[in-house]
Amino acid sequence: MLSEQQIDRAAKHLLAARVSHTPGPCIPEAFRPADTDSALAIQERVLELLAQPIGGWKCGVPNPNTGPIVAAIPASAILASSPCRVPGAKGLIEPEIAFAIAHDLPPRDTPYGENEIRAAIREAHLVLELITTRYADKASATPPEILADSFNNHGLLVGPVIPNVLDHPLEKLQVRITTAAGTLFDRVQGHPSGHPMKAFSWLVNFLNGRGEGLKAGQVVTTGSYAGIVEAPLHTPIHVEVGVEFGPLGNLGKLDVELLTETP
Repeated sequence: MLSEQQIDRAAKHLLAARVSHTPGPCIPEAFRPADTDSALAIQERVLELLAQPIGGWKCGVPNPNTGPIVAAIPASAILASSPCRVPGAKGLIEPEIAFAIAHDLPPRDTPYGENEIRAAIREAHLVLELITTRYADKASATPPEILADSFNNHGLLVGPVIPNVLDHPLEKLQVRITTAAGTLFDRVQGHPSGHPMKAFSWLVNFLNGRGEGLKAGQVVTTGSYAGIVEAPLHTPIHVEVGVEFGPLGNLGKLDVELLTETP
């Protein structure tokens, strides 16, 4: 576990790249995280330095290559309308299903059960996670460094409500992303955690095990059905999501335009 001073230095290193909208070097070895707790402490310190409350979370069931997939999203990065400003010369988006929290899920001594977790969902939304990295050479970053950098999260565009979402088979969905110039993505693809509820349930009890919880109004996004899609800037983009082999768009449609963000 890194010391408090090392965590602060790592957080300020990432914050500099975040504020300048310019990726920089990986975290210097002297304060580079090597474990989950250090990486999450850096995430938390970045939010403190931003003076931002938590507006939402991204999550996914851990795998041997990544470890925990979890990141707190600053409230100011939870967006409700287009256009969206993104850093760099290209827009990277991930179409996902997210859950808005109806009531607090405070930490407690026992895990939350499936019925309790479902009851905590106020509504589900089609969302676009906006992707970026604070590392100029992301390929050189270690898994704890990726975790410290909020798993590439820049923000979240919250789209329309999906009524009765859990009545649909969500293991695979068809996603089509188009512009006036043509199709960027059109494929049936599985959820990275198997199902959005698996990711959400994991997050609830992961946070609970750390003495943390979820707050009413927070939005939890659960993993992309298309991986990362590179989208053009300053161009209207249309996203449709539907049940596999069903009517395209029967779960939701979302229009967005990505603009260049400047310091």
